[in-house]
This record gives sequence, structure tokens and C-alpha cells, in this order.
Amino acid sequence: MPEADWETPGEAVQADAALALTLGSRRGIATLVQAEGERRMWRTAGGVVVATEGPRIVATAGLREVVAATRFDGIDPLTRIGELGSTPVSGARVVDVMRSETDPARMRFGLRLSCRVSAGPAEVEDTLLVRETCRGAASFTNRFWADARSFAVFRSEQWVGEGLPPLVVDVLGPGSAPAEIIPLSR
Repeated sequence: MPEADWETPGEAVQADAALALTLGSRRGIATLVQAEGERRMWRTAGGVVVATEGPRIVATAGLREVVAATRFDGIDPLTRIGELGSTPVSGARVVDVMRSETDPARMRFGLRLSCRVSAGPAEVEDTLLVRETCRGAASFTNRFWADARSFAVFRSEQWVGEGLPPLVVDVLGPGSAPAEIIPLSR
């Protein structure tokens, strides 16, 4: 499976909801192509695909390295942002990753991670910053910015594989396509 082209025009299945995706210098708008409960499938015009459950990326396609699956032992703390505080909540997470060319020798299944999730006020008013720090088979910190009243995540920076920068995800409202994405400070 080759790495996707972020720039080639494609056809959106549903343009009411979209995500602005940034991976290093590459940017694209991913439109919603499938929804089942909290699971959503998003695709850019050039073929990068991101699967989410709530605000969390659980699988990717079209990148140099892809997340094939993500599982939690127990409940994902991101489903309970309103209950998080500055004291970290610990949990175990298992991730499957592979190179995009599907060579079995390059597939790694069952990568165990020990993660700690905490929330606190962000530098932006009425915003919570949720930090998830994971160690084990991979080490990284994910960040999620959420509205302090509704707990809806509107921006995140998430690990999507070793050797790749975090994937920045900005939730776009129906019918909106920003001319410029304004980054929040960390």
C-alpha cells in the first residue's frame, strides 16, 4: 500500500464535517466518509485516512507508518474528560503499527503502553488541556484541547507512529474551511 498523496483532488463523501490535518509540513482537509456510533472515518482528497473514536485517532492509512489498531485495558479516559483533574489517571493501551507496504516483517502487534492522563486549564480562556503521556514500546505525549464547559475536543496533537511528527487535528465546523489555522501555544 503506497503512501497517500495529500494534494490530489478527490471526492468527499460527506462535507458537513471535516478535520484539518497537519503532519509536519503536509496539510490536508479530511472529510467524514463513515460514522458508526463514536467511530468515524475521515479521508483527505489525496487518500490519507484517519479513524477516530471520539477525539482519539485509533487507526490511520496512507502514511509512511500506519496505526493499524488501538485498544485500551478498561475505559479510555478521553471519554470522561469532565472527570479528569491534575492528578493523572493511569491506564494500559495496546497499539498495532506497520509500514505502509504491508510487509509482515515490518508489522508490530501488541505494543504495550503505560499511559497517564491529566487535565488542567490551558493558556486560552475556557479551555482545558488534556495531556496523555505514554511509555513502554513507544514514548510520546498526546495533547487534546477541549472546551471547558462542554468538554468537546476541538484540537489535538497525536502520535501516529515512530519517526513521524505528531498529527495535529483541528475540528472544523459544518461548511467551514479555514484560510489559516491558528496554532495554540503548548
